Amino acid sequence: MKFIKRETLKQKPDFNQLVFGKYMTDYMLEMDWDNGAWGEMTIKPYADFSLSPASMVLHYGQGIFEGAKAFKNEEGKITLFRIDANLNRMNKSAIRMSMPTFDVEQVKKGIEQLVSIEKDWIPVGEGKALYLRPTMIATEPTIGVKTCMHFKFYCICCPVASYLTGINSLCKIMIEDKYVRACVGGTGEAKCVGNYGASFLAMEEAKKKGYNQVLWLDVNHKYVEEVGTMNVMYVINGEVVTPALSGSILHGINRDSAITLLRGKGYTVREEYTDIADLLKAVKDGSLTEMFGVGTAAIVSPVGVLGYEGKDYEIGGNKVGPVSKLLFEEMMGIQRGKLPDKYGWVTEIKQ
Repeated sequence: MKFIKRETLKQKPDFNQLVFGKYMTDYMLEMDWDNGAWGEMTIKPYADFSLSPASMVLHYGQGIFEGAKAFKNEEGKITLFRIDANLNRMNKSAIRMSMPTFDVEQVKKGIEQLVSIEKDWIPVGEGKALYLRPTMIATEPTIGVKTCMHFKFYCICCPVASYLTGINSLCKIMIEDKYVRACVGGTGEAKCVGNYGASFLAMEEAKKKGYNQVLWLDVNHKYVEEVGTMNVMYVINGEVVTPALSGSILHGINRDSAITLLRGKGYTVREEYTDIADLLKAVKDGSLTEMFGVGTAAIVSPVGVLGYEGKDYEIGGNKVGPVSKLLFEEMMGIQRGKLPDKYGWVTEIKQ
């Protein structure tokens, strides 16, 4: 591991006025793949890097990324949450996108060291964390649809608060019935750059209508899939339901964590296909009492209103429900080292 020290450190932002994804830390991690192997990993000052205008990522979208978090509690304990799962999922995305995989333990150690160096950038408080963005892009300067021979892996960091509204307020979500984000057999379950670029137009249209996010349906606009930045769950007749992993939605780390935690608390959690007509019927007759998104950035984001075909449907009196509250408290408690880690999810950072 190579370390290049900055001459002067950046001025840190006000951690009480954080804008998600705006303020980058002092350092980044970087390594390059060439001639069939990864080179030396380097922690270096955060800075722009040079890319050829012909770099294949710019023309063919061969890029993947992850989102993970480091937390610091009031006692100064620093923890990474499920970083192994993030890196293993990134390797699966790499395989789907015909990109090289990496040694998970080696990269994990590099990220641990990066977080340790950047410990003063980790904000303390509910919903706050240091967001980590491991990324891999195709850098070979070639115009042509072929296997790329040069790649760059890097990880940048930024201090963040809650991505959406936080646990104490609710999202307003529009059900998308025109555009499609992904289909089975495509790249929907890979965390690749094109998935998100394809979602922007629908999100912009939803926000113009007063909604926070889009709820995507399958290619036939029949079954519920996921929200743009998170997996979705709902409580129907006291049981928790989440869309099954069909091959077109992301295998969410927090989705898996939420299922495990809720089952551990005695809830029945069903993973199944949900017809949008059945979902709306449950909202109308009151059997659906809660809906919330789960994701690394969003953590747990309650949904108060669903919009569909020009009409809004209120969920649970537009109030934060007990299941989402419980899940948020359990998730944050484990992530910040306040509750026991029964599942081996937390990596403590040595300082």
